[in-house]
Amino acid sequence: MRVNGSMHDTGSRMRALLIVALFACLPATASARETLIWLLRDFPPLTIFSGPLAGQGAIDKLMPELTARMPEYDHQIMHVNRARGTQMLNDPDVFACDPTLLWTPERDKTILFSIPAYATPSNGVTIERRRQAFFAAFMDADGRLDLAALLASDSVDVGIVGGRSYGPVIDKVLRETTHPNRLILHYGNAAVGSMLEMERLDRFQAIISYWPEARFHAQQQGIPLEDLEFLPVKGVPKYQFAHIACSKTDKGRAAMDIINREMRVLRVTRLIGFYAEWMVKKEEYLRDAQTFFEEPPN
Repeated sequence: MRVNGSMHDTGSRMRALLIVALFACLPATASARETLIWLLRDFPPLTIFSGPLAGQGAIDKLMPELTARMPEYDHQIMHVNRARGTQMLNDPDVFACDPTLLWTPERDKTILFSIPAYATPSNGVTIERRRQAFFAAFMDADGRLDLAALLASDSVDVGIVGGRSYGPVIDKVLRETTHPNRLILHYGNAAVGSMLEMERLDRFQAIISYWPEARFHAQQQGIPLEDLEFLPVKGVPKYQFAHIACSKTDKGRAAMDIINREMRVLRVTRLIGFYAEWMVKKEEYLRDAQTFFEEPPN
């Protein structure tokens, strides 16, 4: 019996060694994939964190489809505010991406940007319709607001979201205004919604935002849409393109190669439709979208 027991123990040890050796030969990706952190900010109608429409934003709907096309990674969704998201993207030790960022020269120094992912109607100025006559003096013949002249008049306070880029034209006007005290910065996840309430209380007379974003917050807060008016800004194109932004590291570059490959398909086949659902003029947006991503002729 002692002999048989010894043989049994020896056989067990051999089987255990074989199992260990087999696991050692398995590809590393089978057991240790990188975790890609997706930084989502509460940014209706792209991402919606709360309320009856939570998770129904255009980017909310895109994320499961994009991550399913990136099986090389484990994916973690993290809800952040703007400051935290920016901090994480700039941290070389964090592997993260933000699917809702405008390109700026300053950001490009430290953050990696994808091909254009989607087009949104450009930022402009949202006012209360009861103030329409005042703003008419700053409108050009094409119905666009001369924002530089408005700010130079030193006659109106304008609400803006702290740390947000509004595109090159508006950013330049805000940066060069001679009356920066007229710009009222607001922070927080629902900054535009808060500013709409403050506008109604005469804390300031205008806010700068995307019109779909302002409409969403107005509806959530019971503000009649007919009480608001959106003024496009002189020199700003009808649409501006947003990107997916990732850590400017080797890991970020590897992920971006895959993101660009997949978004060339998803931005046309899926994301345009997801975003069009939030457009006031849906058919016009879909018609314009046919030229959004046209490749220049060789």
